[in-house]
Amino acid sequence: MAIERNPTRPVRIGNVTVGHGHPIAVQSMTATKTQNIDATVAQAEAYRQAGAGVVRIAVDSDKDALALAEIRQQTTANLAVDLQENFRLAETVAPHVDKIRYNPGHLYHHQRDKPWQDKVRFIVRQAQEHDCALRIGVNCGSVDPEKKGKYDPQDSITPMLESALEHCEFVDSLGFDRYVVSLKDSDPQKVIEVNQRFAETRPDVPLHLGVTEAGMPPDGIIKTRIAFEQLIGRGIGDTVRVSLTLPNDRKPEEIAAGKEIIDDIYSGRVRTVVKLNSQSLNIISCPSCSRVENEAFIDLAQSVREMTRYAKDHDVTIAVMGCRVNGPGETDDADLGLWCGPAKVNLKRGTEALGAFGYDEILPKLQEELDAIIARKSCQT
Repeated sequence: MAIERNPTRPVRIGNVTVGHGHPIAVQSMTATKTQNIDATVAQAEAYRQAGAGVVRIAVDSDKDALALAEIRQQTTANLAVDLQENFRLAETVAPHVDKIRYNPGHLYHHQRDKPWQDKVRFIVRQAQEHDCALRIGVNCGSVDPEKKGKYDPQDSITPMLESALEHCEFVDSLGFDRYVVSLKDSDPQKVIEVNQRFAETRPDVPLHLGVTEAGMPPDGIIKTRIAFEQLIGRGIGDTVRVSLTLPNDRKPEEIAAGKEIIDDIYSGRVRTVVKLNSQSLNIISCPSCSRVENEAFIDLAQSVREMTRYAKDHDVTIAVMGCRVNGPGETDDADLGLWCGPAKVNLKRGTEALGAFGYDEILPKLQEELDAIIARKSCQT
């Protein structure tokens, strides 16, 4: 299938170059604890051997950063680091990675009195000094509150787009162009729209594609296919990730799924000719990563899917998140949200907190709330 790619500039990430017509790179993120060096190295190598162009690792503390330095010595994978909330860690991790990812919506968490421009200037300086690429990663559940406040609450796309464009313009002004952008949502249709709009405005910037919290296979793969087929088929997208909720020993399946989807698109084997039914139960769950505070989260996500099968024909969204970093914000748009801590699962109805329950208590509470939502929606129709 002849696909005319967007004329993006090349961005080198270690020994891989994305954009400018280079092959689309598939990547994933380690799900092991970063301080467990042996396990993290083993998973990074498993990803690399499966064909990953980039392997991302979460670093949330000085101890994680020290572990990262040792991990770097033991793997030849191209490493990206996810700073999440602590922008200051860029200085510690930059010598050991090929790419730094920061989230514009998380910059306000640390040193709130410091302008975001100063924080980005600091990150860019570390990238310049240590031969790193950057990813400006905008996520639906953690958009800068100032951006969200400017628009109708129903419009989640424009704040994401404005945030990405603003940061691109600022990074450009620093004389740095070795960056890619990602704009992710759990809804594949929103992923399509926001990336199309960005590509129309900044066709020069390589895009990393993904449907965040796509969930468990096979639904998570189907959601991702919908977005990728529409975007890559139109020449949009230079690197991708398939984000699936899987146990650690199966995480390389993300790489296999990404490669298969790209292969199918370029071979003309487009499979998702029918969109997902918008009037059906939608379960979104984050990919299991090193921030998961209790591995029971993965089993819980599976149990939620099994328990809620009776509601499959109802228009309800349930979000199951594995940590306190993304959980609180990225469950806000769901009818019911669960975000998992070390010993308790926090249950929400939209943005309203309903309490924290043990892992062995949460399913009956969830079912009670689900039944109430179904009953209420039935009365409204």
